[in-house]
Order: sequence, then structure tokens, then C-alpha cells
Amino acid sequence: MTKEKEQSNAETLAALQELIEVVAKLRSPDGGCPWDLAQTPQTLTPYVIEEAYEVVDAIKTGDQEAIAEELGDLLLQVVLQAQIASEYRQFSLQDVAKGICQKLIRRHPHVFADVSVNSVDEVRQNWEKIKATEKGESSAESQKLSTKLSRYGRTLPPLTAAMKISQKAADVGFEWENIDGVWAKFHEELEEFQQALAQETPARQQAELGDLLFAVIQLARWHNLDPSEGLQGTNQRFVQRLQKMEDVVDRPLSDYSLDELETLWQQAKAQLAKE
Repeated sequence: MTKEKEQSNAETLAALQELIEVVAKLRSPDGGCPWDLAQTPQTLTPYVIEEAYEVVDAIKTGDQEAIAEELGDLLLQVVLQAQIASEYRQFSLQDVAKGICQKLIRRHPHVFADVSVNSVDEVRQNWEKIKATEKGESSAESQKLSTKLSRYGRTLPPLTAAMKISQKAADVGFEWENIDGVWAKFHEELEEFQQALAQETPARQQAELGDLLFAVIQLARWHNLDPSEGLQGTNQRFVQRLQKMEDVVDRPLSDYSLDELETLWQQAKAQLAKE
């Protein structure tokens, strides 16, 4: 290792140590921050998800300064979770780091052992086999498709989970013969949702809404579209149009009639289309 690399590593470790000490101070009963002291692993969960999404958004923009900042916010969540756990003598940040290092070494025998691979697909296959062994997924029960898919439902955002679940089901042959069947299912679910809204309980309405969304996701999958990307784009366009509307008015939007708002909306939509 070169002297420059050694110095860089030392500076990185020093920066991480400083972060650990700052977080420990924030959590200290003696002069710490009341907000940080009030947090639990459960109350911090929304921030973990939020920061992860903000990292992804920053990466999409390509703004390196923003990426570094958002990665820092996400790293804070890791250190804060580990700090709280260490206070209750559950695990430490050291345990977290050691654990991921050991996992990476185990799952890359072609790098750290004498296994040979010839393609990315082989790397992925080895990874999945090792992962299954680690989790004790060698029993008949653990190999069931439903067992594997239930994990997606628990751990992934709903839209992503729905795509994964339906794709894995399709891989074993549980699939429509053609796109006409998918459209028929969509219209069936739409009708059932409308009926539920008119006649059923809120719980039933919620269930039918889920079925309708799942049908929409199947249409997206058949057309090789990403529903998460699609919805994110719609969200952004909606906000952009509202911004254009606010740029040309002289009072709050709530002061305008619905007809006036619709006119402003169409003007904003047309302007953004030109841009």
C-alpha cells in the first residue's frame, strides 16, 4: 500500500470515528440532544427509508456534492441505530462492520477463495446458493415459492414487491397467455373496486384497491415498464405544474375557483411541454 493510500485510509477512519463520537454525544444523557435521546430504532425507521430514497434521487441527478451529502445522511442512520443498540448492549457498530465484511468474503469465494467463475450469471448463482445456505433455506418448506415471495412482501416497497412477486410467479408458469388476459383482469378488478366503493366496507374497499393496483402492475410488467419510475415521474410533473401555476398568480391558489385552477393547470402543462 502506498503512503498516500495509507494516509487516505487513516483520514477516513478518523472521520468515521468523529461521526461515532458526535452521535454518542447527541445520545448522551449528560448534555445530549433531547430529540436524539427520545428516538428508538422504531421511530427512526421512516428516516432510514427516506434517506435511502434521497440517496437514489441524488444519484439520478448526477450532482456529486448532493450524493455525498445524502450518503452522509444515510450513514448517520446506520451509526445512530448502532449507537442505540450498543446502549442496550445488543450489538455495536463494530459488530455491524465485521458482519458485513464476513458476509462479503463468504459470498465472494471467487475472490477470497479458490472458486472459479466465468460470468456475472455464475457469480449471481453462487451468491444465491450461499445466501440460501446461510439462512438455512435447504428444507422443503423454505424452498417453496410462497416462502420466498413472502420475504419480498415483508422487505420491499409495495410497488417493487408486487413486480418481484408477479415476475417470480410468471417464471414458474403462473402467467397469462397473452396481454388480452391481463387487460381483462384489469377491467375485472376495476369493476370490483367500483362496486366495493358503492356497497362494501372500508376494509373491503382497501382490499379491492390493492387488487386493482396489482393488476396495473401486471400491465406494466408485460410492457417492460417500471411502475415506481412511472409514478415518480407523475409526482414530479404534478409538482412542476403547480410551481408554474404559482409563478404566474398573485395570490394563493386556494383563492381561485376550480375553473380558474383548471385553466392555470392547462397553461402550465402546455408550457412545460414546450420546455
